[in-house]
Amino acid sequence: MFTLLKNANLYAPEPMGKKDVLICQHLIAHIADDIDSTGLPGPCDIIDLEGAILAPGLIDQHIHLIGGGGEGGFHSRTPQVTLSKLAQAGITTVVGVMGTDGTTRTQRDLFAKAKALETEGITAYIHTGSYEVPTRTITGAIRDDLVFLDNVLGVKIALADHRCSFPTTDELARIVSDIRIAGMISGKKGLLHIHMGELEQPFAQINALLDKGLAIQHFSPTHVSRAPHVFDEAIQFAKRGGFIDMTPDASYADPVDLLYKALEAGVPASQITFSSDGNGSMPVFDQSGTLTGITAAPVNACIKTLEKLRDSGMPFEKAIRFFTTHVASSLGITKGRIQKGFDADVLVMDNHTMPIHLFSKGQPMIINQSPCKTGTFE
Repeated sequence: MFTLLKNANLYAPEPMGKKDVLICQHLIAHIADDIDSTGLPGPCDIIDLEGAILAPGLIDQHIHLIGGGGEGGFHSRTPQVTLSKLAQAGITTVVGVMGTDGTTRTQRDLFAKAKALETEGITAYIHTGSYEVPTRTITGAIRDDLVFLDNVLGVKIALADHRCSFPTTDELARIVSDIRIAGMISGKKGLLHIHMGELEQPFAQINALLDKGLAIQHFSPTHVSRAPHVFDEAIQFAKRGGFIDMTPDASYADPVDLLYKALEAGVPASQITFSSDGNGSMPVFDQSGTLTGITAAPVNACIKTLEKLRDSGMPFEKAIRFFTTHVASSLGITKGRIQKGFDADVLVMDNHTMPIHLFSKGQPMIINQSPCKTGTFE
């Protein structure tokens, strides 16, 4: 019923020094310099962290829960994500997306996978849709998906990519309108999550919609570090007040260097996030558009990037935010903090950012570097 983490070097993500953290069922119940477990109304597991880093669990806002790919035929479809892989990457919250293939894979399958992961112990959201427009949905309508399905945060599309549907600006405006109205009704932020390709002027349609007066809070471009011209336009978008999401393993240069470039250009750190694109396909095409190779993106890209940021000299309390509080703000969810009353999504790391323990909604996922919970069919 209770878990007491003692002597933690706590980053909430603000540095709070050595603290004890008490977990009751799925919530953070108390944080103090010293917590005595005697007198608690139930059994208590006590773990002495001996000064290890305690931080919020990572939030991965772009991950292919049911796999992706298919650009090279049926055999090139990438596999589903497993619970233990997510846990080993320090992830406690995911947002599942679809990619190129919205034909053999369905939004209903994605929704079911998110529900399965929630049953197994982590928090799982999704975006409806895929690369294509008109958007395929679960209920038959974008508004209904966002209003009636609690896990659905927004709509996924692709722009400026040779695999996208090349929607008109008016079509995009109608999608954003549906998202905005559905968000108002359901109490969600409402997001148009956009796979940004490498074609010319990738932000042209987004900027046109912003110039019309559409709210920038509804636009969520990802893979913005994939090419120099995409990144340069993303920086300008962020300086207008938008969030930009970088993909470490799909970046034209070292993602840490690109982060510093964005910061030096005047982008507020609070508007930059990272996601893994985990289990998504990473196809390679030649100049004629022929597929020449394909791999699946790793799900641990975020925690590896966190380590690189620390190695670059960035203070941990700043580095961890790109994978926790900033992501929660971009999604409009109450996550990403170690705070009384919040979900007990707790990542314990050594000084090299390697996971030692992981708790998701209070449930142990990793103890002493060993997974203690796996998916049903792992």
